[in-house]
Parts: sequence; structure tokens; C-alpha cells
Amino acid sequence: PVFIDIDKRSYNLDAEKLSTWFHDNPAQVGNVKACIPVHLYGQCADMEAIVRICSEFGVPIIEDAAQAIGSRMEIDGAVRSAGSVGAIGCYSFFPSKNLGGLGDGGMVVTSDEELAIKLRKLKNHGSHPKYYHQMVGGNFRLDAIQAAGLLAKLPHLQGWHEARQSNADYYDQCLADIASVQTPSLCWDRSHHIYNQYVLRVEDRDGLRTALSDANIGNEIYYPVPFHLQDCFKSLGYSQGDFPQSEAAALETVAVPIYPELTREMQDYVIEKIREYYA
Repeated sequence: PVFIDIDKRSYNLDAEKLSTWFHDNPAQVGNVKACIPVHLYGQCADMEAIVRICSEFGVPIIEDAAQAIGSRMEIDGAVRSAGSVGAIGCYSFFPSKNLGGLGDGGMVVTSDEELAIKLRKLKNHGSHPKYYHQMVGGNFRLDAIQAAGLLAKLPHLQGWHEARQSNADYYDQCLADIASVQTPSLCWDRSHHIYNQYVLRVEDRDGLRTALSDANIGNEIYYPVPFHLQDCFKSLGYSQGDFPQSEAAALETVAVPIYPELTREMQDYVIEKIREYYA
């Protein structure tokens, strides 16, 4: 894998840096199998620019829409859904996602019939028809009990999105005047962001986390260690300072509760504790 730094505002793949890598590494372009932009926290990456860049160099796109089912973006004046733009779109049904299953699960989508046939084989041990294997696959089928749970929840998904958007709007209004707190940036209309996470950029992040935890307010760091500094990628030769925006985000961001059932009273309590800390 080759990593590209993130955009400071959206935390998504920086399209300008992606373009720079392709132009600066012509000898490696032929080895690139795919570009995988992540629609992080429920807001889409700049797919208009990413599609343009990847089309120029003949590189297919696999969208990681694990946190973004139902989020949207604008491309050439048209509104598109996360996961519908690249050759393949990937979704997660992990229980904490906006559409969470009863356990682990996920979904892959494509509008390419040949890819669809291959993916169906891969999820079923490479078999088609049954017991005839043209390739080595795995057991990647979604359990029927997971599918049943997801189908029961699916009609409520848009309402849950709207509740998250309303909660985010309230946070934005109530935290806007705190100099030490930066609320999430909107790249498009709020209705396009599904707020899988509501991530603040703050001063003295660890101190705030302690104050929130002491007040029994859930909070989390997404994510404490960037990919290029993970032990499993040491062999790639990256080091501290190679991706400064990713590293800064790892040190300065914290997520606070945003789930649909969050009441105004509960939000006011979160806001009160944040304001107290920075008073």
C-alpha cells in the first residue's frame, strides 16, 4: 500500500496530494491496482477530483463507505451516494454503524456485471455452480440472521440519519463560540453528511477526555495511530512527519455522542461539561 495524507478540514483523502503522487511517481503508476478513498465519519471524500485523477491514470476506484451508508456528494452538478461512484463500493454493518447489524457483517456493491459475478464467487469459496470452484475464495456470506436484523432496521435508516444531523446542528450552534473547540467542517449540505461520528478538534484533548469520562460521557479517539505509524506497516519505511495532517488529527481529535436517541437534555449535559472545561 501507498498512503496519501488527509485534508485538514474533512479528514478524507487529499485529492491534491493524490494528484501530486501520481505525477511525481510515473514509474510506479503501472503497479497501482486501485485507489481506495475512505468516506470518513459519514462525509464523502472529494470524489469529483478523485475520479478525474484516477481516470487520467487509468486507475479503478474502490470506495470505502463503511462509515457512510446514505451519505451523498455532488459530482458534476449531480448528487451521488457514497459507494455508487467507484468500480466497487464497500459498506460495514458493524453494530456501531448507522445501519448496524446484530454482529459483524458488510456489503459490497458494483454496477459492473463481471465484477459482480466474481464477487459472488469469492464470497462463496470461489464456487459456481455449487461444488465447482474456478478460484479460491472464502466464506464471506452474510448470515441470514444478520440480514433479517438489517432488513428490519433499514426502513428507519433515513430517520436515524436526520436525528444525527439535527444533533450535529445543535452541537455546532452551542460550541461555535469556544475558541479551543473546532466543530466538524461541512464540505456539502448538512443533509449529505450522516455523522457516523461527531469529531471535535480541540486543544488539550487528553485533559478534555478525562473531564468527559469523569462526567460519565462517552468519548473516543478515531484514530490514535495513523496507518503509516502502525507496527504492521513498519516495512513500508514511513516515519514520523511523513503525513503531518494525519498525525495532527490523531493528536487533536475526539468524538462525542451523536447517536439518534440522544436527547437535548443529554446533549446539553455534554455541552455544559465541554464549556466548563474550557472556561
